Amino acid sequence: MARLGVNIDHVATLRQSRGGMEPDPLVAAVLVELAGADGIVVHLREDRRHIQDRDLKLLRQIIKTKLDMEMAPTDEMVKMALGVKPDLVTLVPERREELTTEGGLSVAGQREALQSLIGLLHDGGIAVSLFVNPDFDQIKAAHKINADYIEIHTGRYANARLLKEEDAELEAIEQAAKLAYKLGLGVAAGHGLNYHNVRRLLAISEIVEYNIGHAIISRAVLVGLERAVREMKELLVHS
Repeated sequence: MARLGVNIDHVATLRQSRGGMEPDPLVAAVLVELAGADGIVVHLREDRRHIQDRDLKLLRQIIKTKLDMEMAPTDEMVKMALGVKPDLVTLVPERREELTTEGGLSVAGQREALQSLIGLLHDGGIAVSLFVNPDFDQIKAAHKINADYIEIHTGRYANARLLKEEDAELEAIEQAAKLAYKLGLGVAAGHGLNYHNVRRLLAISEIVEYNIGHAIISRAVLVGLERAVREMKELLVHS
């Protein structure tokens, strides 16, 4: 049975659009956990466009499941993580002009720098995941620099227009997951997943966790947050 991590960044985005206090992502996190999610995911961006330092620090205090802190691989963010002590850090690429994370981390191209950051996080007792495209070279590099997990970027699969394109991306994700599992890495998947396209991925037994945000928060606007989370959780359990 796959675990569900719910990304609550979009709750903070709505709050920041008016500069006030509502909706509070802390309240959202409590509701998400009550609805059965296995973890909370937040991306502390360098420009603080949604999640704020305060949110992260208070979330650490109230979350009873798992706190996954997505962040760019920078010294500033490592220092923040070591202070907050999330259960997991997921290193992601980050560009200021992007609306959302547009691709996987280039692990193979910056192995030495990433290995140093991973070492610091491990010394602080924090497990590390790398957000990567379903690419063998990136996964092998993640293994070599002592990552604990990978999260497979599913954006190309989610955005596929034609069935043959979706099939090809699904095959790439499956093979990537199998390689990561064989190398001893934990395997998660996320980006662009919703109540429909996640179903085909559930046949890949090596993927043990799905991190989903936009689809759940979007549905929550219509049916409520607890129901939106429960529906996704039930989908992962029973499909």
